[in-house]
Amino acid sequence: MSYSCPLNFESVDSYVARFVALMVSILLIAYMMTFNVVILYFLFFDFMMRLYCKKDYSPLFQISRFLKKAFRLKDEFTDGGAKRLAGYFGLFFILTLVASNNLDFYLFSIVVSFIFLSCALLEAFFSYCLGCKIYFLIKKIYPSFMN
Repeated sequence: MSYSCPLNFESVDSYVARFVALMVSILLIAYMMTFNVVILYFLFFDFMMRLYCKKDYSPLFQISRFLKKAFRLKDEFTDGGAKRLAGYFGLFFILTLVASNNLDFYLFSIVVSFIFLSCALLEAFFSYCLGCKIYFLIKKIYPSFMN
């Protein structure tokens, strides 16, 4: 099995994905400091736009493309399947955070936020996609996963 994440056959720009992860991290830190659920609703909207609609509707994607152009970074493409799976994980984290916030489980919310923040920072600073690693772990246990 080759070391790629073949959920789909589209490529995404690695720098844009890293800028998005950095902005998600900043918003998560803001949430952890304020417990303002509006931040989570914005993240939910943004993830939904990137996963189920056109990426161009995502505000974080638009800002990331602008930053990439502003810093004059060259295109560096990576497999979009891994990023898509990571997006689903992110959406799960966001829904968990919304539920824990609405139920006033603030300690649980901090723990989930910290895990989500760790994953986003790994992507932002080291281009390490934890979603792809998890995909391959599941694929080894259940070879027919997502076929």
